[in-house]
Order: sequence, then C-alpha cells, then structure tokens
Amino acid sequence: MINRESGILLHVTSLPGAEGIGSLGIEAFRFVDLLHKTGQKLWQILPIGPTGYGNSPYQCYSAFAGNPLLIDLNQLTKDGLLHVNDLKYPKNLSSKRVCFQQVADWKYPLLKKAFLNFQSQESDNLTNEYQLFLKEHNWWLHDYCLFMALKKYFQGKHWSDWPPDLKFRDEKTLKKYSLLFAEEIEFRKFVQFQFFRQWFRLKDYAHSKNIRIIGDLPLYVSGDSGDIWTNNDIFMLDKHLKPTHVGGVPPDYFSETGQLWGNPVYDWDKLEQREFDWWLARLHFNANLFDRVRIDHFRGLESFWSVPAKNKTAINGQWIPAKGYALLKKFKEQVVHLPLIAEDLGVITPAVEDLRDAFELQGMKVLQFAFGSDPTNQHLPHNYQSQFVAYTGTHDNDTTLGWLHSLKGVERKLVRRYLGKPGINALRKGVEWVWASGAQSAIMPMQDILELKGEARFNTPGIPNGNWEWRFQWKQLKNKHLQFLKELTEKYNR
Repeated sequence: MINRESGILLHVTSLPGAEGIGSLGIEAFRFVDLLHKTGQKLWQILPIGPTGYGNSPYQCYSAFAGNPLLIDLNQLTKDGLLHVNDLKYPKNLSSKRVCFQQVADWKYPLLKKAFLNFQSQESDNLTNEYQLFLKEHNWWLHDYCLFMALKKYFQGKHWSDWPPDLKFRDEKTLKKYSLLFAEEIEFRKFVQFQFFRQWFRLKDYAHSKNIRIIGDLPLYVSGDSGDIWTNNDIFMLDKHLKPTHVGGVPPDYFSETGQLWGNPVYDWDKLEQREFDWWLARLHFNANLFDRVRIDHFRGLESFWSVPAKNKTAINGQWIPAKGYALLKKFKEQVVHLPLIAEDLGVITPAVEDLRDAFELQGMKVLQFAFGSDPTNQHLPHNYQSQFVAYTGTHDNDTTLGWLHSLKGVERKLVRRYLGKPGINALRKGVEWVWASGAQSAIMPMQDILELKGEARFNTPGIPNGNWEWRFQWKQLKNKHLQFLKELTEKYNR
C-alpha cells in the first residue's frame, strides 16, 4: 500500500514577517508548525537562488547559490553578528507584497555589517564552521562570488559583454581580479555560508515535525549566470560566447507564436563527453538541499525546442533529442532511488512518458487543466494514477477561486457539472476531489487554503512585471481553513 501524503505549495518569499520578504527565520518555522498541526507531510517551494532581472526564481545568477535576501537578520543578532538596534525596519516595507529593490537596499548593508563583525570576532566555533563550509563548497563558490563581484564592478553588465580576457576566463586575469576584489568575494562567501547555515537549520526542524521539503530545479539556467560563464563549453554558444540557440516551446493552444525563453540550450554531446559532470553535480546538490526535487520542463531532458537566437518568436524552432536517459541512468547508479518529480505538463509525447516511467518518477496532474475536453481528461481527479503529484493549481496558474470566476463557455459548463456554481463551495469541492484522488501526493497553493481570488496570483507567464511579489499574512488564516485542511487530510488518509 502506498503512503498517501499531502502538503502546501508556498515559496519562501511569500512567508509573513517584518523584513519586507519571507525569510528562513521564525515565520518559516511557524509555517512548518502549521503544516504539522494540520497533518501535512509536504512543503513545496520554488527555486531559492539569487534572482536576476524580473526577480524570477527561474532566472538566477547561479544554479547553486542561495538568495541572500532570504537570510533572517534576527538570527544574525542571536549569533552576535548584528545588534538588535541595527534592525530598524524601514516604514515603507510592505507586508503584502515583496518590493525586491527596497529589501535589497536595506538588507545588503546589514549583511555587510554582519560580515565585518564576523571578521573582527574571535569565535572559534563559527570560524571553524565557516572554514569547513568553504572547503566543502569551493568547487562552485569562488567562481560564483567572483562573478557577482565582477557584475557589481561592471554595473550589472551581462558577462558576455565584459572585456575579452574576463569573458574568456584568462587564468592570469582571473587571478588578478580575485585579488583586486578579495574583500567583496569574501563577503559574498560569508553571505552564502549564512544562507546555507540557516537553510539546513530549517530543514532539520521540518524533519523533526515529519515534514519533507520539495525543491524546484529549472531545466535551463539564466544566460546571465555564473554557471554559463564558468562552463560555456556545455552550452550552444558562438565564438563570441553569445547563444546560437535558445530554449522555449512551440506554438500551441495558449500561444500562436509559442514561448521564447531566451536561455541558452545545452550541448548534450559535450555534456556526455564530460560524463554529465555539471548536471550530476547539480542533481546531487539539490538532492542534498531538499527531500524531493521537481524538475521544471522535464520534457527537455528527452528532447527540447531549439530556436535560433536571432529569432523574435519561437515559431521556427525544432525538436532536438537530449540525453536525459543517459544522465538519469548515471545519477541512479550513484544514488539508487531518484528523489525527483517530473514536471510533465503541456504537450507531452509517449517518449517523454517513457523516460519518466523508466526511472519511476512521479508526474504531475493539475485540476485547473481538467475541463477542456471530456470525462477521459487525464487531469480529472477520477483518472489519476498513484505515481503522480496532484495539484489544484501551480505557481503559474491563477488561484483556483480566481480561475473559477474567469471561466467561460464550454469549460465553465463542465466545471459547473463537476464542481457546481463557481465560488467558495466549488473551490472546496475541487480541493476535496484532489485529496480524494488516487494520486500518492496532493498539494495546493497557500492561496487556495486561504480561499483567495485572482489578485493573490503569484505569477502570470508572459508578463514581465509584478510577478513573484505576493505574500500571505497570518490574519488571513482562519480556524475554518485549518479545520477544513485537517479534516480533509484525515478523511482521505493523507
């Protein structure tokens, strides 16, 4: 008999708190307590890397580093690195939305102050812990911190527009700038040390409450990242290190021109020559950070939509075979059980399903995608098989209540047939359907527990501004919400 389970999707940035952004501090621990109290076993989050333009967690400066803005400053005071008087919260920080730039402008000087205090302290325990961290992470850490120091020096300029000796990573030049920016590099290493120190403290607490954390791994990395700068041979780049081809998806029901993401695509032949070392390091790293890892755009491990970089839309791309099977086979040989979830949404071919099933990975089903056809629709909960994670909606969907209110035509009629008149009762019935289904895992976004409308939507794909900002407040959470979740979880053996 499978172990049925359920949980909540909530990104760390959306947690409450006084710092203008959710953090790894006391509110995160309180959220774990909430999960435990209502019988949940899973907490799903989005990527936790340092975000670049647009603040998207799917466009980070590193596939390995943590986001400094998530560091809890209160913990730094407990560690003696800041004084309580340092934490004078700006009055204009919102508790409802994340204002990323305001938070950064306030937080970075305090992180710098904590670093300077750390340098002047004589704390053998913390120093020893820091040295151990440097030794364990140096294989990616120095290059990333140098990358960020150079980005600051060149005022945010894309790395491919840096002077040639830096862009092409001339060894002598790298040493020169490593010395020139030694203090800035050391500061950024210290920040990463604090991030991961706090992260694993939170993860250990979650485990003590029998909560497992599901992380998120984007298939592609940002074009403006330390990963591509340091490993440019495994991406499709020209002699000037500019992308020749970029990723996306072809035209479909949702878009006549497809989606053009702009991320450089992988050179899978080169990856194979390197025995997938970079990808394997990434998988191992994430498997250590999280209990399970959702691979975003999993179908790109079977074949990927490759578009010439000069194109303005994704129309004239082509499907290119990837070597995901060889990669996952190698990873399985090293870890035995693959703690992976395949994001297999959209137009999925039998070959992609075969890849997923060959490694016994969980796939995904989403209630909001269930009403476009007939009773055989694979996203209808009565059709779910056990080897899936079932969702009411994802971070890219409207809230379920917002979706219900926006329905039109045939889809609206079908929803009324299954769930009744769009509204709170239909939302609750939809959640119950997902919890009652045969899927091993059931998850809903925090917005659906709080029964929030479309203004609480977290991300609208294709719209560059205003995403990733939503935060919840404890006062929104009523006893009726907790009771509903707890009773549903008990009722359906989750």
